[in-house]
Amino acid sequence: MARPKALSGFPEFLPAQRIVEQAVIDLLRETFELHGFAGIETRAVEPMDALTRKGEITKEVYVVRRLHAAPDEVGDDVGLHFDLTVPLARYVLENSGQLNFPFRRYQIQKVWRGERPQEGRYREFAQADIDIIGEHGLAEHHDVEAPLVMLEALEKLHLRLGLPPVLMHVNNRKLSEGFYRGLGIEDTAAVLQRVDKFDKIGPAAVHELLMDELGLSDQVAAKCVELATIQAPDDSFAARVHDLGVRSEMLDEGIDSLVRVINAARTQVPGRMLADLKIARGLDYYTGTVYETELVGHEPLGSISSGGRYDSLASDGKRSYPGVGISLGLTRLLVPLLGRGALAASRSVPSCVLVAVDAEETRPVAMSVAAALRARGIACEVAPRADRYGKQIRYADRRGIPFVWFGGVQGEVKDIRSGEQVGADASGWQPPAEDLRPGVVTAS
Repeated sequence: MARPKALSGFPEFLPAQRIVEQAVIDLLRETFELHGFAGIETRAVEPMDALTRKGEITKEVYVVRRLHAAPDEVGDDVGLHFDLTVPLARYVLENSGQLNFPFRRYQIQKVWRGERPQEGRYREFAQADIDIIGEHGLAEHHDVEAPLVMLEALEKLHLRLGLPPVLMHVNNRKLSEGFYRGLGIEDTAAVLQRVDKFDKIGPAAVHELLMDELGLSDQVAAKCVELATIQAPDDSFAARVHDLGVRSEMLDEGIDSLVRVINAARTQVPGRMLADLKIARGLDYYTGTVYETELVGHEPLGSISSGGRYDSLASDGKRSYPGVGISLGLTRLLVPLLGRGALAASRSVPSCVLVAVDAEETRPVAMSVAAALRARGIACEVAPRADRYGKQIRYADRRGIPFVWFGGVQGEVKDIRSGEQVGADASGWQPPAEDLRPGVVTAS
């Protein structure tokens, strides 16, 4: 059989890379649960009408159909979900009678998009989402809470695992929409969609789009672009907006909301949030604070974490379920860092100890040693063959296993890195804490 070719856009990790990914997932889960978020998992498919209903969805959806479907069986009615927000809306509606609101959930799961594969964009990838969903209403303080929880998790990834730091760019849709309405613009969503292209095409091109496609005057388009250029690490952005001379009640609400988010972040995660008034988020269901996050030193990757407030994503006609959420693109974050060697695992297997085998007749002795070690949480494996000890040591070295055990429960253990060999009891011996589990290491 010929060697299979890799399928573009569907990344797969080697064991050592998967160890890094799992360490990241564990830390995310730990942080989310510390803040009271409960984990859920939803099905991989959703009805096509749900997947194509919300917002400006331009992503190709993978349709699911049975190969041997009956001639009269309806096809193309379900597709693989392209994010975790649409499944969440459906999940809340289906289970609202059994959920307590505000409903706090995290979800770490695969999604699928028919995008052209390139660095940072894949057809199959993992996301980690947190959302807070209310019933009928949701207090605004959750707009502050959600990004701070994600920033806390990302800061832990930086400090504990050595991932690069992040900078979260934050805006408020009420601020932008209120500003546009104060200029007399009615189709504010169309302006937001053009401004959302600011980083890709630049201010001059956005100015031209606003005039050519939306018919705005040169002066009004210039004001929209000027608003989009405002950035600040503190609440000084508010004065700069007021200096533009536009007034509206919605604008003031948006400014006040964004001030609260920025000031809270300055206290809890200083230096990790920036008020950036060009952030728009193209999907039309966002109604309040919106977030986009870049990896410092890897800005060409684009946003690795994004989200915002939505007031009408889920409704059953009688009750509405507003929410605020933020998503982290796990695969988008990790694949480039792993590919460049910026992150690696300290070893490619969980095993801390290889138990040597004297002869096949004494393999049960080696297995009893392994059982004693595992009973105390020490990952180990028994040598696959009763080769000469030198070969068994080389086998452990190739796999990155730091210790080799010789003899029975009362035996000897060798640190193959230093060559030190000492007597040990399998019921009490403990490896150094840093060797117990594979860790994440960064390039020097």
